[in-house]
Amino acid sequence: MAVLDTSLTRGLEAIGTGAYVVDEEGRILAVNTRARELLARTAEDLLGHDAHDLLHRDAHGQPLPTSRCGMRQAFHAGRTAQGEEDYFARGDGSLLPIAWLLTPYDIGDEGAGTLVVFHTVEHTAQTDPRPEPAAGPLRELERLALLADATTRLTSTLDVDEALERLVSLVVPRLADWVIVDLITEHDEVWRTAVVHAEGGALVRRDDLQGPMPPVPEASPMPLSRALRGVASTVAGPGTYQREPDSGLAVEQRRLFDATGMHSAAIAPIRSTRAVLGALTLGRAEDQVAFTPADLPLVEDIARRAGLALDNARLYQRQRKVAETMQNHLLPQMPGVPGLQMTVRYLPAPDASQVGGDWYDAFPMSDGSTALAVGDVVGHDLDAAAGMAQVRNMLRAYAWSQHELPGRIVTRLDEALQHITDVDMATMIFARIEAADAGQWQLSWTNAGHPPPLLISREGLARYLTDGHGIVLGAGAGTPRPDAATLLEPGSTLVLYTDGLIEAPGHSLDEGLNRLRRHAAALAHRPLSSFTDHLLRRVRPADNEDDVALLALRTPALRAPALGR
Repeated sequence: MAVLDTSLTRGLEAIGTGAYVVDEEGRILAVNTRARELLARTAEDLLGHDAHDLLHRDAHGQPLPTSRCGMRQAFHAGRTAQGEEDYFARGDGSLLPIAWLLTPYDIGDEGAGTLVVFHTVEHTAQTDPRPEPAAGPLRELERLALLADATTRLTSTLDVDEALERLVSLVVPRLADWVIVDLITEHDEVWRTAVVHAEGGALVRRDDLQGPMPPVPEASPMPLSRALRGVASTVAGPGTYQREPDSGLAVEQRRLFDATGMHSAAIAPIRSTRAVLGALTLGRAEDQVAFTPADLPLVEDIARRAGLALDNARLYQRQRKVAETMQNHLLPQMPGVPGLQMTVRYLPAPDASQVGGDWYDAFPMSDGSTALAVGDVVGHDLDAAAGMAQVRNMLRAYAWSQHELPGRIVTRLDEALQHITDVDMATMIFARIEAADAGQWQLSWTNAGHPPPLLISREGLARYLTDGHGIVLGAGAGTPRPDAATLLEPGSTLVLYTDGLIEAPGHSLDEGLNRLRRHAAALAHRPLSSFTDHLLRRVRPADNEDDVALLALRTPALRAPALGR
């Protein structure tokens, strides 16, 4: 059964007439409510079907050959086209006379798509079955198609810069040859964020006209001042700002008109549901048709959609910054251990707005050894972060007070988790390291369901420490934990990490482990900080959806003996 594409459908529902989107093969991906009503068909009747075969008919209700179908020809050519007199087959067997507009449509990661907007018309007998379309209805269809495109493209990103780029590409050159975006920052400062010109089929950014702007005057009647206060949208021209300027903002507007050569502009507020975020200016220089007040509702509609998109992106980024700050404060500073180099990194998931349960730790033990830990509490929310802090603090307490092997300490921790924390499940490696003889270091550890540590020799030989592996925390309280031990040679590098470094959708865990091993071996000669940074850049999957915590340490290399005289 076909499934309705909800992200595409949300954009189509903003259109006041029938609309659907097809993929590169002409199959229907999404359809709005009005189209289903006009066609007397359910979503299941439409989704996944070839739109031409299902809907397109001639005036007698017969299937229409593709060679005679203007819509199909425009679809294959990938161009915008329109028609005023065609027919769709309704679900009850009747014919629906329609006017239509077809245009390429961005459907994100799914590839190229095509939007079809249509409405019913009264047909009259004519000699030419395909007359030139009348201007009025088709202009309305173009407006609706533009608004649908704006809704889909602007609301499908949570990045401010990307939202602005999409806004610019939406309106230039379809509505204007210049677009100017002025945004109000969180500190109530105005910043001219974008000044872009359509030139020879390309978009050219005028960096010299961008930057900080004077404050918004409280009572100025000038168009941009009113828009930035959220008062009204206005049509303006060069003459509007030739009078004596009433503010620094008016001076900048005069400079803008002089530099761009715009003879007409439409200026509208960019609003969210909570505040005025800025102003959108569309300008025409090469296009000789001036804006009129009749154009303002469309500009306002686009600015309103831009405002919602920008507000959502700002809220997301603010929340993400707070979450990252909280996570970084929860993670500890690394202790200085004589003779050992140690570095850590924490990277939040690129598309997550909340903190996660990935963590690392290192701290001195009462017997002079150093404890090492890395783990992952299940979840990607504040509960996971709180659970992570609980597990880490309890581990520190047990490790300091109990002079036992790592396996016994983690067994005690597992027994306590279900009684005094809300943590359901977690993975962890807990280890201790101390100096041994002949420049070597003794490492002992236990592994509670976590990816294995990686050990790289000074010569670049890399191997995983797979011993000491037991079940995850929370799956078997009281179950004895195995211990393992090995000697680290001088100049060895040990890497402890969480699964976000090696796991990626559509790829096996073995692929990720092999990728990590190969790159770590190749980078073994680099200083530890450089080794860690390059390892993260090379190994972390581009489509990573998880946090990454990483702890790397290196034992000191033996100094070469001094040459005798």
